[in-house]
Amino acid sequence: MLRVRYRPAWAAATMSTQRLRNEDYHDYSSTDVSPDESPSEGLNNFSSSGSYQRFGESNSTTWFQTLIHLLKSNIGTGLLGLPLAVKNAGILMGPLSLLVMGIVAVHCMGILVKCAHHFCHRLNKSFVDYGDTVMYGLESSPSSWLRNHAHWGRHIVDFFLIVTQLGFCCVYFVFLAENFKQVIEAANATTNDCHSNETVILTPTMDSRLYMLTFLPFLVLLVFIRNLRVLSVFSLLANVSMLVSLVMIYQFIVQRIPDPSRLPLVASWKTYPLFFGTAIFAFEGIGMVLPLENKMKDPRKFPLILYVGMAIITALYISLGSLGYLQFGANIQGSITLNLPNCWLYQSVKLLYSFGIFFTYALQFYVPAEIIVPFFVSRVPEHCELVVDLFVRTMLVCLTCILAVLIPRLDLVISLVGSVSSSALALIIPPLLEITTYYSEGMSPLTITKDALISILGFVGFVVGTYEALYELMQPSDTPIFINSTSAFL
Repeated sequence: MLRVRYRPAWAAATMSTQRLRNEDYHDYSSTDVSPDESPSEGLNNFSSSGSYQRFGESNSTTWFQTLIHLLKSNIGTGLLGLPLAVKNAGILMGPLSLLVMGIVAVHCMGILVKCAHHFCHRLNKSFVDYGDTVMYGLESSPSSWLRNHAHWGRHIVDFFLIVTQLGFCCVYFVFLAENFKQVIEAANATTNDCHSNETVILTPTMDSRLYMLTFLPFLVLLVFIRNLRVLSVFSLLANVSMLVSLVMIYQFIVQRIPDPSRLPLVASWKTYPLFFGTAIFAFEGIGMVLPLENKMKDPRKFPLILYVGMAIITALYISLGSLGYLQFGANIQGSITLNLPNCWLYQSVKLLYSFGIFFTYALQFYVPAEIIVPFFVSRVPEHCELVVDLFVRTMLVCLTCILAVLIPRLDLVISLVGSVSSSALALIIPPLLEITTYYSEGMSPLTITKDALISILGFVGFVVGTYEALYELMQPSDTPIFINSTSAFL
């Protein structure tokens, strides 16, 4: 692969940004990606004049391929946590809130696409990414202070992208540890009978934190793979294993659904912020809409694909969240895989999904690594670059592991990451971007009010969701875990 000499700090940062804009791996806030080119190829796609090449001219995707990318980029650990989210909102309030959040989320995605097109047309650019769009939006603001500090717009977006992606990696650590821990502890009582009514008491082994430390060296070795073409092979394997797991999960939860009358229609208001954090964590896919639109053969079809794809995703979220809560009730855990029967068929579901999550870790890790690693590598001699590169990657993986060890509850990790970073990228920034972009050109009071309400909603969710997640961390639950081999209602 072509070796690129690291420039000084400012040049390295610019190069890293250019690489991220031109590579197929642009699903910054997604839960899965499918890159198909190496970093050097991404650099070759960048023209010498500094303008962006239109992907649709040479490396385009069809509408169906774009739809598939959109669908699979929103399916991951956040989806498996939605049954618990519905519990925190209520069997009626939960699905209704998911529907509203889906509508608001896709509307914010549309706002981002519209503003990006506006600046592409005005600045004669073929493509601008999320950070550029926010920066140009601040430059268009009537406030001189915002115009003078417009470059902070890109820094803020990069910060939340890093927090989001590393947050995903923390969730993956907890998910892998919890699922493997349960499979190993229940191994002695695991049978081939998936219809037994026996309740299985887990045989204690080691703490889940030790399982995280066990996965640490393997994940460190995985992130040493820096070629996206190699990672795309693992991405394909991850997609297949996760798809099979989801089919088997649905096959179980639609059988013999218990009487829902004992479930509350509306849960306590104190737990609703936890619902918000988990739900927005699952919906947070706004960082990949511009790259997908830019890569299409016919970008004019993207709005329709966006609405159709998000409608399918919202229906998937509502169905799994509602059916999972109906099936397992108050005993639903942070991931629905932890509630599956104790037979080898459904234990394999946990292992298959964990297999997919393990390899997806490297893909989620790629974006923060490409932003952070060049900052350190550019400050050392050339013969030390590789060592420093690998060292920084190792430290970042260790950081995600340490954070996961400090917050070993999967539901709280998801809610905290969603409240802190996902709400900012998906709900707070896009409406404010629309106001700064179009205010000087004339906006109706109704549109301004709508954007203000969405941003306030996101900000309130950010503050309250973060507070509730941190409050719950101060009162960890030490309740022993029991597995029922059919349903938690038995």
